[in-house]
Amino acid sequence: MAGKKKFEESGVARPGTASPIGLETIQELVELLERSSVTRISWRRGSERVVIQRGFPPGAAAAPTAHPPQPVAHAVSSPSGSMGPRVSAPEPPPPPVTERPGILVTSPFVGTFYRAAGPDQPVLVELGSVVKKGQPICIIEAMKLMNEIESEDAGKVTEILAENGQPVEFGQALFRIEPL
Repeated sequence: MAGKKKFEESGVARPGTASPIGLETIQELVELLERSSVTRISWRRGSERVVIQRGFPPGAAAAPTAHPPQPVAHAVSSPSGSMGPRVSAPEPPPPPVTERPGILVTSPFVGTFYRAAGPDQPVLVELGSVVKKGQPICIIEAMKLMNEIESEDAGKVTEILAENGQPVEFGQALFRIEPL
C-alpha cells in the first residue's frame, strides 16, 4: 500500500494505468530540450505519446520544399495562471520586397546567409556582378551544413537583399537579378 501512495503523491501514474500527459509536463520536456544539445525527445505514457523535435529532420535542409512550412503555434501558460493553454501567434513573415524589374532569388530553406564560402574567402557576387546560370551566388548554412545557392538565371545582380551572417527564412528574397 505504501508503494501505491508514493506514486499518487508524486503525480506519476502507477504502472499499467493511463494518465493524461499534461501541459506542464510538455513544457518541462521543451525546457529540457532547450537546455541540452538533444534535438529530439520521444516520451510515451500509457497510450499517449509526445514527440518534440528541435530543428529539421536529417536531410531536410539539403532538399528545398515546394511549399513554405505552415506556422506552428506554441503553447504558453496564460499570465493569469488560469487553466488551459494560450496559443501565441506565429511571427509575421519578412516584409515584402518592393516590385522592381528583375528576378528575385529566394532562400530555399531557413538558415544563415553568407556572401562568401568562408571568412577568409572573397564574396561570391557583388552588386553589379554578371552571373551565369548555375553559378554559386551565396551560401546558406543550415544544421551545420554549408549549402551553395546557385543562380537559376543569367543576369546582372542589381540588389543584395540579405545581410551577411544574418538568419534568413524560407522564401526570403536574397538577391534581385536583371536578366541579360
